[in-house]
Amino acid sequence: MKKFSKTESGSKINDFFKEIKSKTPKEILKIKKLAMNQKISLKKFRKEFCKKCLNPYSGNEKIRINKGIKSITCKKCEYVSHWKI
Repeated sequence: MKKFSKTESGSKINDFFKEIKSKTPKEILKIKKLAMNQKISLKKFRKEFCKKCLNPYSGNEKIRINKGIKSITCKKCEYVSHWKI
């Protein structure tokens, strides 16, 4: 794997997440590892894919909001992610 500077890595991550709907879990894992290696926080990008199976959310997931907690159920693996609103 080629070494990237932190700014190059940041721009590569931003470009990757602009078209995440067409990505595979393997590609998402590579970008996630690149971000961890360069100590770049994914922030809002973390909420665009499942934490367990790394498949991108397609828009038809089950979303529930209860007492300030947003719960998203992945259609592929049925894992429920919880996010504070």
